[in-house]
Order: sequence, then structure tokens, then C-alpha cells
Amino acid sequence: MDLSLREAARILNVSESTLSRWVNEEGLSAVVINGRYRINRVDLLEWANQRKIDTTVLYAAAPESIALHALLEGNIHYGVAASDVNSAMAAVAQLLPLPSARDKALAAQALAEREASASTGIGDGIAIPHAQSPLVFPVERPMLALCFLARPIPFDAPDGKPVDVVWVLVSPTIRAHLALLARVASVLHDGKLRLLLAKRSPAPEILARVKELS
Repeated sequence: MDLSLREAARILNVSESTLSRWVNEEGLSAVVINGRYRINRVDLLEWANQRKIDTTVLYAAAPESIALHALLEGNIHYGVAASDVNSAMAAVAQLLPLPSARDKALAAQALAEREASASTGIGDGIAIPHAQSPLVFPVERPMLALCFLARPIPFDAPDGKPVDVVWVLVSPTIRAHLALLARVASVLHDGKLRLLLAKRSPAPEILARVKELS
């Protein structure tokens, strides 16, 4: 469902004039219908994530909501070996708790194609999925993985920094993907969590902080 300018401004906690300026000057996608801006929810989420703006309220009431720390438990991986973006995506796909080797191969292909179309790097060495490129598989519940690469790899991130922290989501539906992505993006606003990620802190410390935030 598309949002009015007022609805989108309320979600991002900014004035309508600020949002209008973002449409005109900052690349926020919008269409004009009957003389009024309409903004697609997915486009808003994608744009806001690239700028580290919280959009959790967009999908706060999603029925698929499961505690982030519960999804993440057992799925934090360290020292993931890779030499470039494609090998990183292949390695990450192998770590996903998907039911078959074929599913992992399909995930690896989808992840590589996604990076080829647009980087998932958001800055500070972190990569999270695009709103518009979900990994949708017939799974019972969403899957969330946090992977620390063995060494930083250039990802064409907005700040030019190489990436060594990769978040990956697998969802049963597009809506579940968007809901989970909004929540992951939200916790990444937390300075303490970002510090834990930068330090590659032990999994229990990361899980504890994610639990506090969610």
C-alpha cells in the first residue's frame, strides 16, 4: 500500500516539508496522483535503510514477528572466508539453515545477483539486504544470520568502507522479509550494538544486546 506524504512523514518522524525536500533533492521515490505525493512502503524502507533512518513502525504489526534474538541464536558465524563479494555470498549461503544443498545454491545465486544489481553495504562495514530483493523460500519461519567475514571486502558501500559484517534474511513471504528487515535496520541504530559488531564480540554478548533492543 502506498503512503501519503503525511503518513510517510509521521513514520520517519519528520515534517512534511522535510519529506518533500527529500523527494525533490535526496532521491526518495514518489509518484504524483491527483496533485499529491504517494510513496511506496518498500521504496521508503529501502531509501531509509541506506540513510540509517528508523522505519520499524512500517511493519511493527506484522504477524510474522518473532524475537530477533530467537531467530539469531545459533546463527552467528565468525571467520567466514571469502576473497570477493561473490565468494562471500557463496560462503554465507552455505551457512544458512536451509533444508537442502539445492536451496543453498539458489540462495547463493540470488545473493550474488542482488549484489551485482546494487550493493547491500550501508556503511561502517555492515551489509544488510535490500527491501526490494528478498530471499523467499518455503520455510516455516524467517531465518536470520549474522556473518563476520575473515577479512573486510570491498562492497561498493556508500561510505567507501569495505564490509566485514553481513546480515542475511530468509523469509517465507515478502511481507515477512520487509518486517524483519525493518527490525534489523532498527537495532542497527544502536551505538552499543554497532560497537559489539565492530569488535566481533562473542555471540552471547551480541544476542543479549539484541534481546534488550527488541
